Amino acid sequence: MTRCVFTAAAAAVVLVAAAPAQAQTHRPFPAYALRGELVVVQTPDVLLNDQPARLAPGARIKGDTNLLLQPASLIGQKLTVHYTVERGGLIMDVWVLNPAELANKVWPRTPQEAATWQFSPADQLWFKP
Repeated sequence: MTRCVFTAAAAAVVLVAAAPAQAQTHRPFPAYALRGELVVVQTPDVLLNDQPARLAPGARIKGDTNLLLQPASLIGQKLTVHYTVERGGLIMDVWVLNPAELANKVWPRTPQEAATWQFSPADQLWFKP
């Protein structure tokens, strides 16, 4: 009888080897996502670009590897993020940027910038006219 033994050490090697590749991918963001600095003060209260703001009920914060994060685990950390705002002004979706996404320096920080720039969804690049 043949048995396959997968040890915890082997699993750790697989996870460590896969982690850097996943962290370096550039995720697709919607054209209406803006870039900013987010600090969770106390859920649902946050500072967005040093201004008070609130997370919407059901808001999702995704880490740099695209896994969901609990807002309470981020209290006090200043994070560079892409985010979306719902019609009521509450923050709905947040993506903590990974190094590949941070390298893409040109990204609108205000709705006015997004309205005047051009976005290429396939390349995930913004172009200033």
